[in-house]
Amino acid sequence: MSPTILPFRSFAELFISSEARKGFKVKAGADRFEKPITLFEGDTFYTKVSSKDTSGDLFVFESSRVKKGGPALHYHYAQDEIWYVLEGEFLIKVGDVLHQAKQGDTVFGPRGIPHSFSKTSEGLGRMIMTFQPAGKMEEFFIAVSEGKLKNTTPEQQQEMRKAHGFESVGEGVGYQKKF
Repeated sequence: MSPTILPFRSFAELFISSEARKGFKVKAGADRFEKPITLFEGDTFYTKVSSKDTSGDLFVFESSRVKKGGPALHYHYAQDEIWYVLEGEFLIKVGDVLHQAKQGDTVFGPRGIPHSFSKTSEGLGRMIMTFQPAGKMEEFFIAVSEGKLKNTTPEQQQEMRKAHGFESVGEGVGYQKKF
């Protein structure tokens, strides 16, 4: 690491909670803050590592999805996204490539590349999803959970996405549900 970066990194680390500095455990099926984020007709996100824990370096959550489908095709300006399938089957599109992913599979989506996913199997589907760096994705999901996209125009929804570091650029793969 460059010596000129160290002071800024150390300054950022001042904002990490003392609990995060010691490490922590989040139990299976639990949320880091005991307040899961609910979106998309019953999708539930259980935060495992918050962007607050890492000064914005990382956001990790477990996504639990009952219905088939997924988000619209979109890309993140500065975040890589990683999907690790825990249960169920998903179709994950990254750029022009479609990946059929099942339990134990990992798919990587680099920043700036349009991507989408769709749960294709019956029953519960679960993934560990990671954003690196975290950006404002956790904030966006919380805002959606609080209903801040309800009763907004498509233009207003796109502006909110842009304010959180990403844009919708088309229809999702398979069964799709726009956010």
